[in-house]
Amino acid sequence: MTQPQTRTLLSHLLESPEGNGASWPRFRVLWRHMAEDAAKELQDQRLANVRTSERTYWRWMAGTHVAKGDAAAILEWYFGKSAEALAQPPVPVREIVRPRALDRRTRTASRALDYTWSTSRHVPGEPSVGVHGTWELAGGRHFDGTAIGVQLYEAEPRGDMAEISEADLPHLRSLVRSSRRGVVLASLGAAGGKGLYVMDAALVRQSLHVGQDPRVPLAYQLDDLTYAIVWALHVMDDGLLADDHPLSDRAGELRHYVMISNSAPPRSDMLDLSPIGAAWLGSSLCAQYIVRHLDELSDVPAFWTREATGEECAPWLFFRHKHDYLQAVADRFAGPASTLGRAFCVPESAVRNTEPYERILLFLTVAMMEMHGIKVWMSNAPEYTQTEGFVLAQNRAILANWVREESVWRVATTSARRDVAPYQEAIEHARSHSVVDGQTPADRLQALAAYLDLDWKWLIGRCSTLGEEGISSMLRPRSRLLTLKALDQTLRFLGAVGRQDAGR
Repeated sequence: MTQPQTRTLLSHLLESPEGNGASWPRFRVLWRHMAEDAAKELQDQRLANVRTSERTYWRWMAGTHVAKGDAAAILEWYFGKSAEALAQPPVPVREIVRPRALDRRTRTASRALDYTWSTSRHVPGEPSVGVHGTWELAGGRHFDGTAIGVQLYEAEPRGDMAEISEADLPHLRSLVRSSRRGVVLASLGAAGGKGLYVMDAALVRQSLHVGQDPRVPLAYQLDDLTYAIVWALHVMDDGLLADDHPLSDRAGELRHYVMISNSAPPRSDMLDLSPIGAAWLGSSLCAQYIVRHLDELSDVPAFWTREATGEECAPWLFFRHKHDYLQAVADRFAGPASTLGRAFCVPESAVRNTEPYERILLFLTVAMMEMHGIKVWMSNAPEYTQTEGFVLAQNRAILANWVREESVWRVATTSARRDVAPYQEAIEHARSHSVVDGQTPADRLQALAAYLDLDWKWLIGRCSTLGEEGISSMLRPRSRLLTLKALDQTLRFLGAVGRQDAGR
């Protein structure tokens, strides 16, 4: 007698580890043990002698017959379920969509996720059960890390695209669900190509929804530039999402602090915030505080920023309020003959102790300033690394700092000559000893690339290619507090700078 096709809870519970179902000979042996054990536990010796036929067994398995009497007592004791429940269909089992096996060259390429960047680790999924992998993105010196879902697929080159095979579509669709945060990595390894190409799962899902072939632009090759952006965006995005509720609750409190002359709430007052949430709150307060005082300034101000590493600079690239702030400053003071400028202090030790991808984040931040018409000066003197962020104009200093601050932020204003003098000295030193001095943004940015030990031609070329394709078509932030618009503009600006430099 063959096993029936109808699936019941009993057939599900008796299924073998190999997935072949329960055979009658095996069940007959099992039943004898079940009956004897039930007799002992239920103290009813009659149960030990209960027998069942193969015909009855298959009826139980098919759900066409519900066990009664002593047989029901044995089944119910053994499985902990009523005889009626055992005859019903089991709880639905999720259909497992298994990915295709990866080519050896793709598996080799995927190992780059573990050794190229110290903050990157790939935890592969279990193909036999359709489990997707995890990409762990460790935090740096200040921010917490995160982990996102990731899956690798073989792809074929199609012009300037890496097209994922149609055979992978069932598994791809199971990955790119709207509620799942993750990225897709396409590999040209099986086709004789090199590298991995990255794209947000949500954007892949959109292309599938409109009937387009799943393609990843070759401009999205995973390298130091794209990893820097992927790492920074996901670390900040997940940190802000974790703090969405407390940040919303503090909106009124923030407005109050902007209006008072000075404040410096201790970090202990806001222990409910993650490092990213605290950074956003401090950065937002400082930006609003400075903008509030801009109309009081008749002279063009000079700005000093305390950020010295790519991790510290990352909020400039993604925080929405940062771009509104820069635009407000540019609208008020920038111009062809303007002396508007911003100073950084990045000592050589900060360059040596950070990886290329993090130095690229610093480079992009400076480029964003230059794009807004803000000339950048950069000191490398270690004695200025602890100088807090400030704005200097008319012998007046507006202090606004949240970076490496014991408090969530510190804002204040001072016109006392003795207090203002150290800030004047810092600005003058940065202007006269800038390691990125030059007449044009291209000159200054090229000098910055050299100081940061970044390949200028490669970096400018990659920024141009990436800017033309658009970061917003590669990644998608989930937090409303983040945006990719200004970063896209910065990449296109760098592309224009590169073309101007090549034409000279």
